[in-house]
Order: sequence, then C-alpha cells, then structure tokens
Amino acid sequence: MSRKRRRLYVLLLCLIGLGTATALTLVAFQDHLVFFYTPTDIATKPVPRDRNLRIGGLVEVGSVERAGDRPEIRFRVTDLEKAVPVVFSGVVPDLFREGQGVVANGRLGADGIFRANELLARHDENYMPTEVAEALKRSGRWQEAVGKGK
Repeated sequence: MSRKRRRLYVLLLCLIGLGTATALTLVAFQDHLVFFYTPTDIATKPVPRDRNLRIGGLVEVGSVERAGDRPEIRFRVTDLEKAVPVVFSGVVPDLFREGQGVVANGRLGADGIFRANELLARHDENYMPTEVAEALKRSGRWQEAVGKGK
C-alpha cells in the first residue's frame, strides 16, 4: 500500500470518527432540550407527548385543589385565553398562589393533563417569568404592573 493511499485511509477514518462524535453530541443535546409552551400553544399546535416541556402562564384563580393527606396539588395554568390542567406532587414553592405567574417543567399526558416535576414561582411582586410575560404580550393580554417604584 502506498503512502498516499495510507494517508487517505487515515483521513477517512478521522472524518468518520468526527462525524460519529458530532452525531452523538447532537443526539445528547436533543434529549436535554426543553421547549417552552403557553396553554394556547398546547391547544393549537402539535406538542410532543414523550419529551420534557416547560409551560407557563398564570395560575387560574379558583383552580387550586390540594389533596388532603398527599403532597399533591392540582391547578390550571392559563394565558387568559386557554388553560391547561396541571398535577404536581412535591413541595410547592412558598410564593405559589392563584393569579400569579408560574412555570412548570414536566410532561404532557395523553389525557391532556400536564404532570409537572418542578414548579417555579415568581420571586417578588413585580416579577413574572420572561416567557410568560412575552406570551401574554403576544396575546394582547399583558397588563403593566401599577405603582412600580423606580
């Protein structure tokens, strides 16, 4: 085998190795991507049922139900147009309440119920998660906070 042919084989093996490493990296990233959806997005667009999602909106007033002896809470997340039922088992953030912004990470079940494994609530009276605020602005339902001190 000539030197030129040997170099060609080594170059081809390196390219195959690089391609394989790139493909494996992209597959690993795809498994860990978490996309944000609003309740309207879930109602109007096809949403993958086998992946982790992030939904956000406002906790619908009057929708919070706590299970008596279990650490489970049921509520609805709304963007003031559509609403999605959510079930969360675990410790609820202290700042979680009706009418406030919330982001839930989890999976959407075939029954249309979002099963959250993590809840994120606002951290002060002027904060709303960025994704939630943008979704409310797009829907035309955004209300600026009154009396903000600057």
